[in-house]
Amino acid sequence: MASLSLTQIRTGNSASGISLNCGGKVQARPCRVGFRVFASENSNNKTSSEPDLSVTVNGLKMANPFVIGSGPPGTNYTVMKKAFDEGWGAVIAKTVSLDAAKVINVTPRYARLRAGANGSALGQIIGWENIELISDRPLETMLKEFKQLKEEYPDRILIASIMEEYNKVAWEELIDRVEQTGVDAIEVNFSCPHGMPERKMGAAVGQDCALLEEVCGWINSKATVPVWAKMTPNITDISQPARVALQSGCEGVAAINTIMSVMGINLNTLRPEPCVEGYSTPGGYSAKAVHPIALGKVMSIAKMMKSEFDMDKYSLSGIGGVETGGDAAEFILLGANTVQVCTGVMMHGYGLVKKLCDELKDFMRKHNFTSIEDFRGASLQYFTTHTDLVQRQQEAIRQRKAIKKGLQSDKDWTGDGFVKESESMVSN
Repeated sequence: MASLSLTQIRTGNSASGISLNCGGKVQARPCRVGFRVFASENSNNKTSSEPDLSVTVNGLKMANPFVIGSGPPGTNYTVMKKAFDEGWGAVIAKTVSLDAAKVINVTPRYARLRAGANGSALGQIIGWENIELISDRPLETMLKEFKQLKEEYPDRILIASIMEEYNKVAWEELIDRVEQTGVDAIEVNFSCPHGMPERKMGAAVGQDCALLEEVCGWINSKATVPVWAKMTPNITDISQPARVALQSGCEGVAAINTIMSVMGINLNTLRPEPCVEGYSTPGGYSAKAVHPIALGKVMSIAKMMKSEFDMDKYSLSGIGGVETGGDAAEFILLGANTVQVCTGVMMHGYGLVKKLCDELKDFMRKHNFTSIEDFRGASLQYFTTHTDLVQRQQEAIRQRKAIKKGLQSDKDWTGDGFVKESESMVSN
């Protein structure tokens, strides 16, 4: 199947000439890559019998849109090599910083929520909490492994995830050292909800738009590869920091990172989970249960990007509860170019990518889509305001006239038919 052969162009500083005007479309600016975000040259080839999953995002060519999300699945050379061998479109390594000695993890650091009876060990895992920090391995070790991976897999996409304290010089040093390994892009962790914010890192930056703008300015003045800003969901309006990140020079945003949570209390010991020497701390929540929340956040960002930015020049990576090809299709339908998976790999293994690809292709065949671009963002147009929903329904009622579907008013509820009347207003 034909696909475009592209070489990434790095053109230096993209932070200059940026307009921070929130109104209207953001104007074009100097860019680190010279290509639009698109799927493949098969986008207009409707005669192709096999769906093409390949995507090119910010000049980075991937065989499919499935990306290993930053975390344990990208923690060392061995597991990242495994991800490439299994066929993942790209790998984002676990977040690194200059001084790994400051990163001290504890065990246990995970807790799980299962469907069904409370405490049942048999129910499906629907929620996963972690209190794990960023990489505790020496930076030199991680950099050596990045370089080795790029030497062995020169055509595969390796993305470094980075995080630093509020220090311009430290950020610049980290970017320089990471880029020397040959990584294809950088994802900036502005969203880790636990541990790191205590050092003015992670979500402490992503939740403060003024601080985010300043740090993004430092990063984008230094970086020569595409930069993605990973957004925190632990904020009222996620589109605000996403806007700031893009206006400050980032080529893309990724959302969402984990949601601040307390997994639960052990009703026998009265101690919180995960329990470390009798104590715990709030952590990050992921897995299937966060998927609807992630979709809502990605929808908000996508609508903002569509109205204020040139979508051909910026990218969006969807994250949250992806375990099936259908889960991924939902993110893409909202406008995501790529879909990241982290907890799903921890639960199902690296071979999950084959299932994801097969199921996404099945979805595409069902709708006669031949490329990712054929349906990317297709569902975004169907989100509106509640006021508009009321107006649309009133008009539909007028058009249906005698055809009654659901209840028109609260006065129409009856005691005897309550269950059926409730079901009459369910959309699925």
